[in-house]
Amino acid sequence: ILKSFESFLIPQLSSSPPDVEAMRIYLILPEFPPFQDSKYYITLTLPLAMAILRLDTNPSKVLDNWWSQVCPRYFLRLVDLYKGAVVYLLSGRKTLLIPVLFSSYITAALRLLEKLHKVNQKVKHVEYDKFYIPEISSLVDIQEDYLMWFLHQAGMSVCLSVLQDAVTLCSYPFIFDAQAKTKMLQTDAELQMQVAINGANLQNVFMLLTLEPLLARSPFLVLHVRRSNLVGDALRELSIHSDIDLKKPLKVIFDGEEAVDAGGVTKEFFLLLLKELLNPIYGMFTYYPESNLLWFSDTCFVEHNWFHLIGIICGLAIYNFTVVDLHFPLALYKKLLNVKPCLEDLKELSPTEGRSLQQLLDYPGEDVEETFCLNFTICRESYGVTEQKNLIEDGDKILVQNDNREEFVEAYVNYIFNLSIHEWYTAFSTGFLKVCGGKVLELFQPTELRAMIVGNSNYNWEELEESAVYKGDYTATHPTVRMFWETFHAFPLEKKKKFLLFLTGSDRIPIYGMSSLRIVIQSTASGEQYLPVAHTCYNLLDLPKYTSKEILSARLVQAIDHYEGFSLA
Repeated sequence: ILKSFESFLIPQLSSSPPDVEAMRIYLILPEFPPFQDSKYYITLTLPLAMAILRLDTNPSKVLDNWWSQVCPRYFLRLVDLYKGAVVYLLSGRKTLLIPVLFSSYITAALRLLEKLHKVNQKVKHVEYDKFYIPEISSLVDIQEDYLMWFLHQAGMSVCLSVLQDAVTLCSYPFIFDAQAKTKMLQTDAELQMQVAINGANLQNVFMLLTLEPLLARSPFLVLHVRRSNLVGDALRELSIHSDIDLKKPLKVIFDGEEAVDAGGVTKEFFLLLLKELLNPIYGMFTYYPESNLLWFSDTCFVEHNWFHLIGIICGLAIYNFTVVDLHFPLALYKKLLNVKPCLEDLKELSPTEGRSLQQLLDYPGEDVEETFCLNFTICRESYGVTEQKNLIEDGDKILVQNDNREEFVEAYVNYIFNLSIHEWYTAFSTGFLKVCGGKVLELFQPTELRAMIVGNSNYNWEELEESAVYKGDYTATHPTVRMFWETFHAFPLEKKKKFLLFLTGSDRIPIYGMSSLRIVIQSTASGEQYLPVAHTCYNLLDLPKYTSKEILSARLVQAIDHYEGFSLA
């Protein structure tokens, strides 16, 4: 049977089947056990993918339609089948197959997954992360693959014959998990930084040759700021730099402070600046206490360049691999990726409002107008005064009824996330995309972009301890170290987060996980009367040799609670 499949059935599958019923074979064959056995990937599974991809337009649409109607379990098995084929091919098969065959097989598997992914985007059979192939990061040099994809996108592959027939996995971004995409974005950042640095160095050589060294450019984006006027100085400094300068590695110098920026000063700069800019007292953002989130205020009187600055800062944080704590809903990251916010996003931002609108949609009666007494308006409070705003033209004259309640909810959500804050968001996104725009951003899902910018809260405190490094007299079994971890693990969550802020400059963790922090604890000759000292640049904690848990706990809590500023100890 297998021989007949290999030699006759699959090779003779027509690109234009004689009848719709004949196409059912494409649904049946993947369920045949040998197709799911890696021994037959080359002879059965991948040739079937090629046959599917050869289908003419109309039969291909028929198959897509059938796939959209199958049960999620069947669909997931099909996705897993061709994910397995990709892993199989990348796991050493490249050296066993001639390049042309390898290229055709891997392309077939990826293109079939792409076809399934497009179907899934419409019908949502499975979550988008079911298409992820986590093994990719260990099987492929992602930096090299991204560079090849980048050159191809830039039209340079024609100049490099090695790229012309190369298969770039970055062309199929749906298979990459968040960590792999983060690696690509960091590669893109390093690439653009290097271009900016090389440009500056080239100009410097030219200036030296023309005896104009005073016009030399720094290979870094250097910001000189005062703590007393952080926002004003940041606005001034960033306004004098070109878009190319924003791609350079960032160095921050606080006026009058001796600390050299090895990363910690930059982290603190982001934290302090964003804390000030996002403070609700400025009226730029509305605070939603129910969700502890912020959103753009629709009654704001500050200049647009403040929002532009926040956008630039968020972009710089990504490009300088710094986690920042932004209390924005997922809707912001959707908008940055041109994904339309929906009612679920309003439920996240303002749960009570969201639930009320959901109740309107779910109401089973026919008397919506009499029960809810709504028209196409929204009430917004501005400096203690409640105003009524039209959601659509003449909205105050249009009543919400059974047949238009979905339109009302859509208009309500659109007002909150788009209409009312258009000019402020536009200024923000322009600043963000000036630093962090481009093709690579399009690879991310909104949830992944959020984790990329603000980190995540997937805390694993045991992993933090396991990855810790010790210096001086300390080891993992030293009595003071043991007391430290016993004290730390007894802290409530908020105190643990404050410790992270104290030690690393952020209370959230990078997308790569807790172990990537690699905190360092070193012994000091200081007496028990001294507090622990954090060197934020290096995630380094100077911990005196306390002799009791009570003293250690008191000193550690005191240090954490009084943390502010950055200086050399």
